[in-house]
Amino acid sequence: MTGANVSPPDADNQVPRSAFIALGLAAFGSGMSMRVADPMLVRLSSEFSVTVGTVSAVITAFSVAYGIAQLLFGPLGDRYGKYFVIAAGCLFCSVTTLLCAAATNFSTLLAARLLAGASCAALIPLSMAWIGDVVPYERRQAVLARFMIGLILGNGVGVLLGGFCADYLDWRIPFFLIAAAFLFTGAYLSHLRARLPHHALAKGDLRGEVSQPLLKSFSKVVAVPWARVILTSVFIEGALVFGTLAFIPTILHLRLGMSLTAAGSVVMLFGLGGLCFAIFSPTLVRSLGEVKLIRAGGCLMAISMLTIGYSPSWWLTLPACFLFGLGFYMMHNTLQINATQMVPARRGAAVAAFASCFFFGQAVGVGATGYLLDKTDSAHLSIFFSVAVLAVGLYLAKACARR
Repeated sequence: MTGANVSPPDADNQVPRSAFIALGLAAFGSGMSMRVADPMLVRLSSEFSVTVGTVSAVITAFSVAYGIAQLLFGPLGDRYGKYFVIAAGCLFCSVTTLLCAAATNFSTLLAARLLAGASCAALIPLSMAWIGDVVPYERRQAVLARFMIGLILGNGVGVLLGGFCADYLDWRIPFFLIAAAFLFTGAYLSHLRARLPHHALAKGDLRGEVSQPLLKSFSKVVAVPWARVILTSVFIEGALVFGTLAFIPTILHLRLGMSLTAAGSVVMLFGLGGLCFAIFSPTLVRSLGEVKLIRAGGCLMAISMLTIGYSPSWWLTLPACFLFGLGFYMMHNTLQINATQMVPARRGAAVAAFASCFFFGQAVGVGATGYLLDKTDSAHLSIFFSVAVLAVGLYLAKACARR
């Protein structure tokens, strides 16, 4: 059996539970690295004497590098084994995160964040693809939701840690801590790899294509019509959601006078909403199904974006951020489960393409929002973002219903 094929119904019972926990730890480190810079923008703007819009490039750089690196790691995971590439990726992440901590000027930090994004690209998508290899489809959405708890918690801890250190300590401290977490996780994954059964280590039978351009794998994914729908949807979703989320701490700090620590704490409620979905996902999936999950997620996000954009008081942003996270994961988790089954024979490349589009969308959204915030009010932007995310949700729900 190759890693590209669908495993037997009881295959996941042969895999140690610790193997899934270790992937959750990798997701936790990746989540921290993704979001740690969000509440630091004002501090970094002052530190390096650039505007908030300019310094937001440290977020965009991470997302762009993450998206591009999928063109490498997806096929490599199919060829050399996903678990091996994930373990090696964590060790590389430790090095690139240390480079962020060592940056002495804005250009150096920007370059280090590019490398950090590229190294993190080996973790989440290949973990999802590996889960797709060893867990049957009917149980996969619940397993993916539990796996995403690591990413959700990492996002929340990254924002809180970044905001606290930006307010009271050295902004470099979070990067040192994240590097240590990656080092431990990489060593743990390498240890567990020796205990995995053969089918969980199997490699794709792609030897005849190694000399071919890596883009050949992705062209076979894009050739599937349903894959094009999913990839386009996740690109737009990433742009709208993270074009909003990345600047919430800055908006709360500048418009409502909150400290960066407090603003980062508010954004943690986004992760709490996602955690709530992950815990109750089996019940929600059974009772609502994919179509209603997407439709409800789009509606919740639209309402939340408007509330955050126009809130006259900080306390209204608390339930808004919670519902924002709940709505996002209702839609995104449904997109993820479809991504793992778009092209089963090339699951690594398919999920990598999914993650690539998602992070390219984030890069576009953060870059565009950073530019526009230097020129207009955040409330005006929230109208556009809320209408757009609702339109995407309703269209995708209709497409799923037709399919």
